[in-house]
Amino acid sequence: MPTSAHEIVLLVREGCGSCVQARADLEAVCEEFGLQVTCIDVDEAAARDPELRAEYGDRLPVVLLDGREHSYWEVDEDRLRADLAR
Repeated sequence: MPTSAHEIVLLVREGCGSCVQARADLEAVCEEFGLQVTCIDVDEAAARDPELRAEYGDRLPVVLLDGREHSYWEVDEDRLRADLAR
Protein backbone atom coordinates (compact mmCIF):
# COMPACT_ATOMS: atom_id res chain seq x y z
CA MET A 1 0.00 0.00 0.00
CA PRO A 2 1.44 3.41 -0.96
CA THR A 3 2.01 5.90 1.82
CA SER A 4 1.34 9.58 1.53
CA ALA A 5 1.39 12.75 3.57
CA HIS A 6 -1.46 14.31 1.63
CA GLU A 7 -4.45 15.91 3.34
CA ILE A 8 -7.90 15.15 1.93
CA VAL A 9 -10.91 17.26 2.88
CA LEU A 10 -14.45 16.78 1.61
CA LEU A 11 -16.75 19.78 1.85
CA VAL A 12 -20.35 18.68 2.26
CA ARG A 13 -23.83 19.80 3.29
CA GLU A 14 -26.27 17.93 5.53
CA GLY A 15 -28.91 16.13 3.48
CA CYS A 16 -26.89 16.19 0.24
CA GLY A 17 -27.21 12.83 -1.54
CA SER A 18 -24.30 13.61 -3.84
CA CYS A 19 -22.16 14.32 -0.78
CA VAL A 20 -22.93 10.87 0.64
CA GLN A 21 -21.87 9.17 -2.61
CA ALA A 22 -18.75 11.34 -2.93
CA ARG A 23 -17.71 10.45 0.61
CA ALA A 24 -18.02 6.73 -0.11
CA ASP A 25 -16.05 7.06 -3.35
CA LEU A 26 -13.40 9.25 -1.73
CA GLU A 27 -12.96 6.98 1.27
CA ALA A 28 -12.44 3.98 -1.03
CA VAL A 29 -9.67 5.76 -2.94
CA CYS A 30 -8.06 7.17 0.19
CA GLU A 31 -8.02 3.75 1.83
CA GLU A 32 -5.71 2.58 -0.96
CA PHE A 33 -3.24 5.28 0.12
CA GLY A 34 -3.66 4.93 3.88
CA LEU A 35 -5.34 8.33 4.14
CA GLN A 36 -8.24 9.55 6.23
CA VAL A 37 -10.92 11.82 4.83
CA THR A 38 -11.89 14.88 6.84
CA CYS A 39 -15.46 16.03 6.18
CA ILE A 40 -16.50 19.61 6.78
CA ASP A 41 -20.13 20.70 6.62
CA VAL A 42 -19.93 24.16 5.04
CA ASP A 43 -23.12 25.32 6.76
CA GLU A 44 -21.81 24.42 10.22
CA ALA A 45 -18.39 25.89 9.40
CA ALA A 46 -19.98 29.15 8.22
CA ALA A 47 -20.19 30.38 11.83
CA ARG A 48 -16.38 30.35 11.96
CA ASP A 49 -15.56 30.80 8.29
CA PRO A 50 -18.38 32.32 6.20
CA GLU A 51 -16.08 32.54 3.18
CA LEU A 52 -15.94 28.75 3.00
CA ARG A 53 -19.66 28.51 2.28
CA ALA A 54 -19.55 31.55 -0.01
CA GLU A 55 -16.73 30.02 -2.07
CA TYR A 56 -17.86 26.40 -2.26
CA GLY A 57 -21.49 26.22 -1.12
CA ASP A 58 -23.06 26.18 -4.59
CA ARG A 59 -21.02 23.27 -5.97
CA LEU A 60 -20.90 20.69 -3.23
CA PRO A 61 -19.45 18.19 -2.71
CA VAL A 62 -15.94 19.58 -3.15
CA VAL A 63 -12.71 17.60 -2.72
CA LEU A 64 -9.73 19.55 -1.42
CA LEU A 65 -6.32 17.98 -1.85
CA ASP A 66 -3.68 19.63 0.31
CA GLY A 67 -5.87 22.71 0.70
CA ARG A 68 -6.59 23.17 -3.00
CA GLU A 69 -9.74 22.38 -4.90
CA HIS A 70 -9.30 19.07 -6.69
CA SER A 71 -12.80 18.26 -7.92
CA TYR A 72 -16.44 19.08 -7.27
CA TRP A 73 -19.86 17.46 -7.69
CA GLU A 74 -18.13 14.07 -7.91
CA VAL A 75 -14.78 12.48 -7.13
CA ASP A 76 -12.44 12.30 -10.12
CA GLU A 77 -11.04 8.97 -8.97
CA ASP A 78 -8.47 8.43 -11.72
CA ARG A 79 -7.04 11.92 -11.39
CA LEU A 80 -7.03 11.68 -7.60
CA ARG A 81 -5.14 8.38 -7.66
CA ALA A 82 -2.56 9.88 -10.04
CA ASP A 83 -2.14 12.97 -7.85
CA LEU A 84 -1.85 10.94 -4.66
CA ALA A 85 0.77 8.67 -6.23
CA ARG A 86 3.07 11.64 -6.87
